[in-house]
Amino acid sequence: VQLQASGGGLVQAGGSLRLSCVASGLIDSTYTVGWFRRAPGQEREFVASISGSGGVTYYADSVRGRATISRDGPKNMVSLLVNRLKSEDTASYYCAARRGSLRDAAVTMSYWGQGTLVTVSS
Repeated sequence: VQLQASGGGLVQAGGSLRLSCVASGLIDSTYTVGWFRRAPGQEREFVASISGSGGVTYYADSVRGRATISRDGPKNMVSLLVNRLKSEDTASYYCAARRGSLRDAAVTMSYWGQGTLVTVSS
């Protein structure tokens, strides 16, 4: 089982970035996939999640209205597009998967991918 996150980089404030998470192995449409982030010196924060069917999504207040999470079933890939990036979006972003709902960082995730670093310059 593997989650591979990519798409991070250096972006100017106000710009956009699309992160991708490709799942392989046993992670299928029964799994909810979410994005989390951790800024230096801060705790891990829930960003967004999407259900196995793609029909249910949740967003943290910090990105709601600026972010869109989507799922490509055949490719088993989940993308997170964040627009109007702010300096406070700077963090390492991680994708993770679990069976069941996902609305915040308090739940236990079954699988984690490695982080991809997003740096927003002002």
